Amino acid sequence: MEFLDYSSLKLTWWILVGVLWIGFAITEGFDMGVSMLIPFVGKTDDERRVAINAIAPHWDGNQVWLVLAAGALFAVWPTLYATTFSGLYPAMMILLFSLIIRPAAMDYRSKLDHAQWRSTWDWLFILPGVVPPLILGVAMGNLFLGLPFSYDEYMRSTYTGSFFGLFHPFALLSGALAVAMFLQQGVTFLALRTHGTVHSRAQSILPYASLAVVALFALAGIWLWLGIDGMAIKGNFDVSGPSNPTKKTVEMIAGGWLHNYTLYPIMLLAPIMGFVGAFGAWFNGRATRTGLAFFFSSMSLVGIILTAGFSLFPFILPSSTNISHSLTMWDATASHLTLTISFFAAAIFVPIIIGYTLYCYISLWRTYNVKFIRENDHSIY
Repeated sequence: MEFLDYSSLKLTWWILVGVLWIGFAITEGFDMGVSMLIPFVGKTDDERRVAINAIAPHWDGNQVWLVLAAGALFAVWPTLYATTFSGLYPAMMILLFSLIIRPAAMDYRSKLDHAQWRSTWDWLFILPGVVPPLILGVAMGNLFLGLPFSYDEYMRSTYTGSFFGLFHPFALLSGALAVAMFLQQGVTFLALRTHGTVHSRAQSILPYASLAVVALFALAGIWLWLGIDGMAIKGNFDVSGPSNPTKKTVEMIAGGWLHNYTLYPIMLLAPIMGFVGAFGAWFNGRATRTGLAFFFSSMSLVGIILTAGFSLFPFILPSSTNISHSLTMWDATASHLTLTISFFAAAIFVPIIIGYTLYCYISLWRTYNVKFIRENDHSIY
């Protein structure tokens, strides 16, 4: 089967990894977006519980997408996994610890019927809402800048960067964009799943979130165009050859990260989706078409993530120390056998995960308001 040849599997897995990260962004995006909103959309304990219970049935299941995406990186791009998870270890630990706070806040806030106790946990909800997208956004921004790593003749990686070196202004801009994207996703989801005061407050926040997405996305694009050189592979390159990221020549090109859009104009659909989705979420949120607002917010997420992937293609981890050691989807993959086995595993289990996720959302679907919280005080969060 031709689609199972080595080069086709490399491309297929680049697409599948993107699908997994998009699934994470859409589902965890509204979880984290709601988490950062809880102290602001709820002024009373009952109102905050409305927001908490809007995400309570699904937040843990949504984290499956993060586990899958990280697992896919390990299975498909082991060189990337080893380089990033060793070099970016402090950032990864902060990400994981912030994720741990959310289940603790979910469960422990209701243990004591005390205003200060619950308020403390409600403010702690902001951390698992803001920190993960901020770190992931900063990481994505650093991909366009390049990370300081290289390989020796034995393919041992040397990472020379520091934790604080990750906070380049462009990387911080990317982190702010990721937070704004998740905030918009959380606002539209909260408007979709709630009624009453919480619903109204979520709708009032939506224009600011959408405006932030549009402004930050546009600024990032202009910065990439005018202020950051991109990379391109120079000369002949065997996309079907064995993986060895040191066997190619890479050159820097002014505005090179946007070069793919001239080669493949269809890729322009991605940034268009990013802008149209944000404006669509804003417009439909104002018109109380909350389902459409959530759809357009998700479209914006997909478009922005695709824009990042298309801009970097075929690079997956550029190096600022030795640009010719930058990892690409062609020369940093696992073996042909590993990709084949992983492909069939994904073909079986990813549809199953999508199926049971949809079933859970359909079967557990309901809207929340203060009246429901009071009537079910002892059976929900």
